[in-house]
Amino acid sequence: MSRSYSNRLPQLGGGLFLTDGGIETTLIFHEGIDLPYFAAFHLMKSPEGRAALVRYFEQYVAIARADGTGYIFESPTWRASSDWGTLLGYSRDDIAAVNRDAIALMRELQEKHGAPGFPMVVSGCVGRRGDGYDPGQVMSPGEAEDYHAHQIGAFAEAKADMVTAITMTNSNEAVGITRAAMKAGMPVAISFTTETDGRLPTGQSLADAIAEVDEATGAGPVYYMINCAHPNHFSSALPAGESWTTRVRGLRCNASKRSHQELNDSPDLDAGDPVELGDQYRELLQLHPQINVLGGCCGTDHRHIACISKACRSAMAA
Repeated sequence: MSRSYSNRLPQLGGGLFLTDGGIETTLIFHEGIDLPYFAAFHLMKSPEGRAALVRYFEQYVAIARADGTGYIFESPTWRASSDWGTLLGYSRDDIAAVNRDAIALMRELQEKHGAPGFPMVVSGCVGRRGDGYDPGQVMSPGEAEDYHAHQIGAFAEAKADMVTAITMTNSNEAVGITRAAMKAGMPVAISFTTETDGRLPTGQSLADAIAEVDEATGAGPVYYMINCAHPNHFSSALPAGESWTTRVRGLRCNASKRSHQELNDSPDLDAGDPVELGDQYRELLQLHPQINVLGGCCGTDHRHIACISKACRSAMAA
Protein backbone atom coordinates (compact mmCIF):
# COMPACT_ATOMS: atom_id res chain seq x y z
CA MET A 1 0.00 0.00 0.00
CA SER A 2 2.26 2.74 -1.31
CA ARG A 3 1.34 6.39 -1.38
CA SER A 4 3.08 9.73 -1.70
CA TYR A 5 2.73 12.40 0.96
CA SER A 6 4.92 15.12 -0.54
CA ASN A 7 2.12 17.69 -0.62
CA ARG A 8 0.67 16.82 2.79
CA LEU A 9 3.26 15.40 5.15
CA PRO A 10 1.25 13.60 7.83
CA GLN A 11 3.74 14.31 10.63
CA LEU A 12 2.81 17.99 10.35
CA GLY A 13 -0.68 17.08 11.53
CA GLY A 14 0.46 15.67 14.86
CA GLY A 15 0.74 12.17 16.28
CA LEU A 16 4.01 10.37 16.93
CA PHE A 17 6.23 9.31 14.04
CA LEU A 18 9.18 7.02 14.61
CA THR A 19 12.22 6.68 12.41
CA ASP A 20 15.31 4.52 12.68
CA GLY A 21 18.34 4.64 14.95
CA GLY A 22 22.04 4.91 14.17
CA ILE A 23 22.22 2.98 10.94
CA GLU A 24 25.98 3.13 10.49
CA THR A 25 26.92 2.23 14.07
CA THR A 26 24.35 -0.59 14.09
CA LEU A 27 25.62 -2.12 10.85
CA ILE A 28 29.28 -1.78 11.85
CA PHE A 29 29.20 -2.82 15.51
CA HIS A 30 26.19 -5.15 15.67
CA GLU A 31 26.17 -6.67 12.19
CA GLY A 32 29.93 -6.68 11.59
CA ILE A 33 29.56 -4.99 8.21
CA ASP A 34 32.39 -2.88 6.86
CA LEU A 35 31.20 0.59 5.85
CA PRO A 36 34.04 2.54 4.24
CA TYR A 37 33.65 6.26 4.95
CA PHE A 38 30.54 5.45 7.03
CA ALA A 39 28.70 5.01 3.71
CA ALA A 40 25.64 2.81 4.17
CA PHE A 41 24.55 3.51 0.58
CA HIS A 42 27.49 1.38 -0.60
CA LEU A 43 25.49 -1.69 0.51
CA MET A 44 22.97 -1.01 -2.26
CA LYS A 45 25.36 -2.46 -4.84
CA SER A 46 24.96 -6.11 -3.75
CA PRO A 47 22.01 -8.40 -2.96
CA GLU A 48 23.56 -9.19 0.42
CA GLY A 49 23.93 -5.51 1.23
CA ARG A 50 20.37 -4.74 0.22
CA ALA A 51 19.13 -7.63 2.35
CA ALA A 52 21.03 -6.22 5.35
CA LEU A 53 19.37 -2.85 4.83
CA VAL A 54 15.93 -4.45 4.57
CA ARG A 55 16.48 -6.36 7.83
CA TYR A 56 17.66 -3.17 9.49
CA PHE A 57 14.66 -1.04 8.51
CA GLU A 58 12.07 -3.75 9.15
CA GLN A 59 12.99 -3.83 12.86
CA TYR A 60 11.88 -0.22 13.21
CA VAL A 61 8.78 -0.57 11.06
CA ALA A 62 7.67 -3.42 13.34
CA ILE A 63 8.03 -1.20 16.43
CA ALA A 64 6.06 1.65 14.84
CA ARG A 65 3.28 -0.64 13.66
CA ALA A 66 2.98 -2.42 17.02
CA ASP A 67 2.94 0.90 18.89
CA GLY A 68 0.43 2.57 16.60
CA THR A 69 2.71 5.40 15.48
CA GLY A 70 3.59 6.60 12.00
CA TYR A 71 6.96 5.85 10.45
CA ILE A 72 9.47 7.85 8.40
CA PHE A 73 11.84 5.91 6.16
CA GLU A 74 15.13 7.82 6.11
CA SER A 75 17.02 6.56 3.06
CA PRO A 76 20.55 5.18 3.67
CA THR A 77 22.08 8.00 1.63
CA TRP A 78 23.72 10.26 4.22
CA ARG A 79 27.04 9.83 2.41
CA ALA A 80 25.61 9.49 -1.11
CA SER A 81 26.78 12.81 -2.51
CA SER A 82 29.37 13.50 -5.18
CA ASP A 83 32.52 13.98 -3.09
CA TRP A 84 31.97 10.89 -0.96
CA GLY A 85 30.91 8.88 -3.99
CA THR A 86 34.14 9.78 -5.78
CA LEU A 87 36.14 8.38 -2.86
CA LEU A 88 34.29 5.08 -3.32
CA GLY A 89 34.69 4.98 -7.11
CA TYR A 90 31.23 6.20 -8.10
CA SER A 91 30.72 8.49 -11.08
CA ARG A 92 28.30 11.39 -10.91
CA ASP A 93 25.73 9.30 -12.81
CA ASP A 94 26.35 6.35 -10.48
CA ILE A 95 25.63 8.53 -7.45
CA ALA A 96 22.37 9.79 -8.94
CA ALA A 97 21.37 6.20 -9.70
CA VAL A 98 22.12 4.88 -6.21
CA ASN A 99 20.10 7.70 -4.65
CA ARG A 100 17.12 6.87 -6.87
CA ASP A 101 17.55 3.19 -6.07
CA ALA A 102 17.61 3.88 -2.33
CA ILE A 103 14.30 5.73 -2.56
CA ALA A 104 12.88 2.86 -4.60
CA LEU A 105 13.93 0.42 -1.85
CA MET A 106 12.18 2.56 0.76
CA ARG A 107 9.06 2.55 -1.42
CA GLU A 108 9.24 -1.24 -1.68
CA LEU A 109 9.27 -1.49 2.11
CA GLN A 110 6.42 1.00 2.32
CA GLU A 111 4.43 -1.11 -0.12
CA LYS A 112 5.21 -4.31 1.79
CA HIS A 113 4.27 -3.01 5.23
CA GLY A 114 1.67 -0.37 4.48
CA ALA A 115 -1.77 -0.58 6.02
CA PRO A 116 -4.74 1.73 6.55
CA GLY A 117 -4.07 4.06 9.45
CA PHE A 118 -0.31 3.45 9.33
CA PRO A 119 1.24 6.47 7.61
CA MET A 120 4.75 5.89 6.30
CA VAL A 121 6.75 8.72 4.77
CA VAL A 122 9.76 8.28 2.48
CA SER A 123 12.51 10.83 3.10
CA GLY A 124 15.70 11.30 1.11
CA CYS A 125 18.56 11.72 3.57
CA VAL A 126 21.23 14.33 2.82
CA GLY A 127 24.45 14.58 4.79
CA ARG A 128 27.16 17.17 4.99
CA ARG A 129 29.58 17.62 2.15
CA GLY A 130 32.43 17.33 4.62
CA ASP A 131 33.00 15.74 8.00
CA GLY A 132 29.90 15.06 10.06
CA TYR A 133 31.32 16.71 13.17
CA ASP A 134 33.89 19.25 12.00
CA PRO A 135 32.47 22.17 9.98
CA GLY A 136 35.87 22.63 8.35
CA GLN A 137 35.83 25.17 5.54
CA VAL A 138 32.23 26.36 5.47
CA MET A 139 30.70 26.73 2.02
CA SER A 140 28.68 29.74 1.02
CA PRO A 141 24.93 29.12 0.71
CA GLY A 142 25.28 29.27 -3.08
CA GLU A 143 28.07 26.70 -3.12
CA ALA A 144 26.05 24.44 -0.84
CA GLU A 145 22.99 24.75 -3.05
CA ASP A 146 24.98 23.89 -6.17
CA TYR A 147 26.62 20.90 -4.50
CA HIS A 148 23.54 19.32 -2.92
CA ALA A 149 21.18 19.98 -5.85
CA HIS A 150 22.49 16.87 -7.62
CA GLN A 151 21.47 14.47 -4.85
CA ILE A 152 18.22 16.29 -4.13
CA GLY A 153 17.38 16.19 -7.84
CA ALA A 154 17.73 12.41 -7.75
CA PHE A 155 15.32 12.25 -4.81
CA ALA A 156 12.84 14.38 -6.73
CA GLU A 157 13.12 12.11 -9.77
CA ALA A 158 12.49 9.09 -7.56
CA LYS A 159 9.48 10.86 -6.01
CA ALA A 160 10.59 10.86 -2.40
CA ASP A 161 8.09 12.60 -0.12
CA MET A 162 10.64 14.95 1.40
CA VAL A 163 14.30 15.66 2.06
CA THR A 164 15.91 15.55 5.50
CA ALA A 165 19.36 17.09 5.98
CA ILE A 166 21.06 15.30 8.86
CA THR A 167 23.93 16.40 11.13
CA MET A 168 24.20 19.93 9.82
CA THR A 169 27.10 21.74 11.51
CA ASN A 170 26.55 25.20 10.05
CA SER A 171 23.73 27.42 8.85
CA ASN A 172 25.21 28.19 5.39
CA GLU A 173 25.00 24.57 4.27
CA ALA A 174 21.49 24.31 5.70
CA VAL A 175 20.44 27.39 3.70
CA GLY A 176 21.86 25.91 0.50
CA ILE A 177 20.14 22.56 1.01
CA THR A 178 16.85 24.27 1.79
CA ARG A 179 17.04 26.36 -1.38
CA ALA A 180 17.94 23.32 -3.50
CA ALA A 181 15.00 21.36 -2.08
CA MET A 182 12.60 24.26 -2.59
CA LYS A 183 13.68 24.61 -6.23
CA ALA A 184 13.09 20.88 -6.68
CA GLY A 185 9.60 21.28 -5.20
CA MET A 186 10.35 19.10 -2.18
CA PRO A 187 9.56 19.70 1.50
CA VAL A 188 12.75 19.77 3.57
CA ALA A 189 13.59 19.28 7.24
CA ILE A 190 16.89 20.51 8.63
CA SER A 191 18.57 18.70 11.51
CA PHE A 192 21.40 20.47 13.32
CA THR A 193 23.95 18.78 15.55
CA THR A 194 25.40 20.35 18.67
CA GLU A 195 28.50 20.02 20.78
CA THR A 196 28.31 19.35 24.54
CA ASP A 197 27.58 23.06 25.14
CA GLY A 198 24.40 22.97 23.07
CA ARG A 199 25.91 25.05 20.26
CA LEU A 200 26.64 24.07 16.69
CA PRO A 201 30.26 23.06 15.99
CA THR A 202 30.73 26.55 14.53
CA GLY A 203 29.85 28.04 17.92
CA GLN A 204 26.51 29.39 16.71
CA SER A 205 23.48 28.89 18.94
CA LEU A 206 20.55 26.77 17.81
CA ALA A 207 18.29 29.80 18.06
CA ASP A 208 20.52 31.88 15.79
CA ALA A 209 21.05 29.05 13.30
CA ILE A 210 17.32 28.48 12.91
CA ALA A 211 16.65 32.22 12.65
CA GLU A 212 19.35 32.60 9.99
CA VAL A 213 18.03 29.75 7.85
CA ASP A 214 14.44 30.93 8.17
CA GLU A 215 15.38 34.49 7.25
CA ALA A 216 17.45 33.43 4.23
CA THR A 217 14.81 31.02 2.88
CA GLY A 218 11.50 32.57 3.87
CA ALA A 219 11.03 29.93 6.57
CA GLY A 220 11.66 27.27 3.95
CA PRO A 221 12.17 24.18 6.13
CA VAL A 222 8.92 22.50 7.14
CA TYR A 223 10.56 21.88 10.52
CA TYR A 224 13.90 21.50 12.27
CA MET A 225 15.43 18.64 14.20
CA ILE A 226 18.39 18.00 16.49
CA ASN A 227 20.56 14.94 15.97
CA CYS A 228 23.92 13.36 16.82
CA ALA A 229 23.98 14.84 20.32
CA HIS A 230 22.83 13.52 23.68
CA PRO A 231 19.91 15.29 25.46
CA ASN A 232 22.36 16.29 28.20
CA HIS A 233 24.20 18.36 25.60
CA PHE A 234 21.36 20.47 24.22
CA SER A 235 18.38 20.39 26.61
CA SER A 236 19.39 23.67 28.26
CA ALA A 237 19.77 25.27 24.82
CA LEU A 238 16.14 24.41 24.00
CA PRO A 239 14.22 26.46 26.58
CA ALA A 240 10.48 26.07 26.91
CA GLY A 241 8.28 29.02 26.08
CA GLU A 242 10.44 30.67 23.40
CA SER A 243 8.78 31.04 20.02
CA TRP A 244 11.71 29.77 17.95
CA THR A 245 11.65 26.39 19.69
CA THR A 246 8.27 25.62 18.12
CA ARG A 247 10.17 25.16 14.83
CA VAL A 248 11.88 22.08 16.32
CA ARG A 249 9.75 18.98 15.72
CA GLY A 250 12.23 16.12 15.67
CA LEU A 251 14.96 14.44 17.73
CA ARG A 252 17.54 11.84 16.73
CA CYS A 253 19.82 11.72 19.76
CA ASN A 254 23.01 9.77 20.40
CA ALA A 255 22.97 6.93 22.92
CA SER A 256 26.24 8.12 24.39
CA LYS A 257 26.96 11.17 26.50
CA ARG A 258 30.42 11.38 24.96
CA SER A 259 31.48 14.40 22.93
CA HIS A 260 31.93 14.18 19.17
CA GLN A 261 35.70 14.02 19.61
CA GLU A 262 35.42 11.25 22.19
CA LEU A 263 33.12 9.29 19.87
CA ASN A 264 35.55 9.74 16.99
CA ASP A 265 38.47 8.52 19.11
CA SER A 266 36.67 5.57 20.71
CA PRO A 267 37.24 2.04 19.33
CA ASP A 268 34.10 0.73 21.05
CA LEU A 269 30.38 1.43 20.84
CA ASP A 270 28.80 3.22 23.79
CA ALA A 271 25.15 2.17 23.71
CA GLY A 272 24.25 4.16 26.81
CA ASP A 273 21.04 3.33 28.67
CA PRO A 274 17.98 2.89 26.38
CA VAL A 275 15.48 3.32 29.22
CA GLU A 276 17.14 6.48 30.51
CA LEU A 277 17.26 7.89 26.97
CA GLY A 278 13.55 7.20 26.54
CA ASP A 279 12.84 9.03 29.79
CA GLN A 280 14.86 12.03 28.60
CA TYR A 281 12.91 12.14 25.35
CA ARG A 282 9.68 12.09 27.36
CA GLU A 283 10.88 15.02 29.47
CA LEU A 284 11.71 16.99 26.32
CA LEU A 285 8.28 16.25 24.81
CA GLN A 286 6.58 17.43 27.97
CA LEU A 287 8.36 20.77 27.58
CA HIS A 288 7.99 20.87 23.78
CA PRO A 289 4.76 19.09 22.83
CA GLN A 290 5.18 19.94 19.14
CA ILE A 291 8.06 17.44 18.88
CA ASN A 292 6.68 14.31 17.26
CA VAL A 293 9.42 12.87 14.99
CA LEU A 294 11.53 10.51 17.08
CA GLY A 295 14.55 8.45 16.16
CA GLY A 296 18.14 7.92 17.15
CA CYS A 297 21.67 8.53 15.98
CA CYS A 298 25.08 7.11 16.91
CA GLY A 299 24.93 4.11 19.21
CA THR A 300 21.16 3.73 19.14
CA ASP A 301 19.39 0.67 17.77
CA HIS A 302 15.92 -0.89 17.89
CA ARG A 303 16.09 -1.22 21.69
CA HIS A 304 16.46 2.52 22.13
CA ILE A 305 13.67 3.33 19.68
CA ALA A 306 11.34 0.91 21.46
CA CYS A 307 12.07 2.61 24.80
CA ILE A 308 11.68 6.08 23.27
CA SER A 309 8.35 5.09 21.76
CA LYS A 310 7.06 3.63 25.02
CA ALA A 311 8.10 6.64 27.09
CA CYS A 312 6.78 9.23 24.66
CA ARG A 313 3.47 7.49 24.05
CA SER A 314 2.90 7.51 27.80
CA ALA A 315 3.67 11.24 27.86
CA MET A 316 1.15 11.96 25.13
CA ALA A 317 -1.48 9.84 26.85
CA ALA A 318 -1.03 11.65 30.18
